[in-house]
Amino acid sequence: MPLLNDFYQRLVNQADSLVSGEPDLIANMANISALLYTQLEDVNWAGFYLYKEDQLVLGPFQGNPACIRIPMGKGVCGTAAANRETQLVHDVHEFEGHIACDAASNSEIVIPLVVGDTLLGVLDIDSPSIGRFTEVDKAGLTAIANSLLATQS
Repeated sequence: MPLLNDFYQRLVNQADSLVSGEPDLIANMANISALLYTQLEDVNWAGFYLYKEDQLVLGPFQGNPACIRIPMGKGVCGTAAANRETQLVHDVHEFEGHIACDAASNSEIVIPLVVGDTLLGVLDIDSPSIGRFTEVDKAGLTAIANSLLATQS
């Protein structure tokens, strides 16, 4: 895993403290979404979608109301879930099949949450700015997602 910058190392430490010893996935997702929404600059949505019944269903989040159900393989979240690969999207309007849950969102990063072979869902963060997310964000947010996933193994 790439070396994290100081900002993300602090966030990972905070995330670890929030979820340590707590196995409840929903409670941990609620705290992680609040942490990310309040600590990351220039974001308008931070939260989770849970994999249920072969689709993604809205989970704990911070921000404006969001799409409730996302089909697998559709939009940025559904693509990340289906491929089990992080999607770092510079401009969502250039992403084929983008689902505009919030018209103010212009860039997005989605990290699949997988334990063993089981897809739990995705971590989704949106920004009103084009090009908001970088490889530094990808590394840091992946480390935070891994803190959450460690409570589920």
